[in-house]
Amino acid sequence: MNIGDLITRAATTHGDHPAFVTDESVRSYAESLRRVDALGRGLIARGVGCGDRVALYARNCPEYLEAMFAVWKIGAVIVPLNAAFTSAELAWHLRDSAAAALVTDAGSARAVGDARDGCAELRRVIWLDPDRLDQAVPRAEDTSVPELVRSHRSALELRSVDRSPDDLAWLGYTSGTTGQPKGAMLSHRALQFQAISALADVERLEQGDVGMHAAPLSHGSGYNALVFTMKACTQVFHRPAGFDPVLFLDQVERHRVAAVFLVPTQIKLLLEVPGLDLRDLSSLRWIMYGGAPMYRRDQVRALQTFGPVLVQIFGQTESPMSGTVLPADEHTTLVADGREVSVGRARHGIELRVVDEHGTELPAGQAGEICLRGDTLMTGYWRRPDATAETIVDGWLHTGDIGRLDEHGYLHLLDRAKDLIISGGLNVYPIEVEDVLLRHPDVVEACVIGVPDDKWGEAVRAVVVSATGRVGERDLIEFVGDHLAGFKKPKAIDFVDSLPRTSYGKIAKRAVREKYWSGLDRTI
Repeated sequence: MNIGDLITRAATTHGDHPAFVTDESVRSYAESLRRVDALGRGLIARGVGCGDRVALYARNCPEYLEAMFAVWKIGAVIVPLNAAFTSAELAWHLRDSAAAALVTDAGSARAVGDARDGCAELRRVIWLDPDRLDQAVPRAEDTSVPELVRSHRSALELRSVDRSPDDLAWLGYTSGTTGQPKGAMLSHRALQFQAISALADVERLEQGDVGMHAAPLSHGSGYNALVFTMKACTQVFHRPAGFDPVLFLDQVERHRVAAVFLVPTQIKLLLEVPGLDLRDLSSLRWIMYGGAPMYRRDQVRALQTFGPVLVQIFGQTESPMSGTVLPADEHTTLVADGREVSVGRARHGIELRVVDEHGTELPAGQAGEICLRGDTLMTGYWRRPDATAETIVDGWLHTGDIGRLDEHGYLHLLDRAKDLIISGGLNVYPIEVEDVLLRHPDVVEACVIGVPDDKWGEAVRAVVVSATGRVGERDLIEFVGDHLAGFKKPKAIDFVDSLPRTSYGKIAKRAVREKYWSGLDRTI
């Protein structure tokens, strides 16, 4: 088995079909495969071998995906890194993964220059766009994707290295919101099963459909690229970095995009575009979303605007995009039997249960830790056997997320276990309080945390971004009290201009919490 063969099969059956489309170029599957195979030969010639880790630190572009497939075809391992990482973050990930090579772009030149000298095992830096580099940047041992492709083209196909289904293919680092990032080891089997599962449960694509990459390929959109390639779909690249909602809408109309993965923040930005109701978005059939909570208010607005095309997925790096699904036909603006506010049911081939602190399975309605089992699970954490043993117990992945199952098998996500607030012995799930706060017309963003309190142990506190600045603390506390039990009301509310975010765009709760716990010997 080799997950890299996805592009070989697509090119064999639909070679003339457009594979990768940008505003400047269109590349067929046949041409992309020739480039992939040439790049693979070039990597081998430069000493990259089976099992080596190759870090990808670049913005979205077709060459990113071609590098990804080339690395797999020669039996090596990709290490996708967030292009927003600082030089210190880049150096840490390169050292931890023991990356032998780094594929990067000119926009990252300064960070790469600052990071590379401290990475003893890094043998090669490979530039995607050398024409955009200052001449002083590349070193003698560096090379480039254009040079490798040009010098290693051949009429013969590069045969993929045969790998065991459980061999490492993708080393995906957690975002580190609850501690030091860890490398989740994803096998060829896990990636293949994830793509098949997506076609079965999430987006039932056909070969003529068009997909779009509007989120980083280092994360959710990278997994989705496997799904698009498996069906030889055309893949449109929104832009190298960032999100332009007007451009996105233009591209959907121009290319007749059918499927895209977005994070909830992007969907909210789309909803604010003037004249959205005049756009022809009839080609859109699947807007997959995940990676952060979508609050009910935003979900209803999106359904009213886009129609029944939302598909919610729940997973994590350790089981990418493959825990549960709430399909498009189960999204509704109405108050139904509760599934409309859930994160859906377990995907086909995935087992799901909720357990207490002793690992005992809980009945429907009781909150506990969400556990998953199936072929999409990581094999473990890279070089962290103790963390692996804590997280995977008897084949079950302990996600660290708190939820409950209803009587129909739908999962209701409550919060991260580490974000749970215990105030006076009572459990408060921040996401519940945040959801209520965001229903207030003057609240743009909200982050709810537990802060130290002599009487209660922890007190509920909200940090809020206001739209107008006219709403007061007491008004918001009473607003929450109208919807939730008294012990869930914030004891205090702080108003800020903005909330800190991680490099993946999530609210950085640890950074918010730090101000209130600084100097204490505990953080929970």
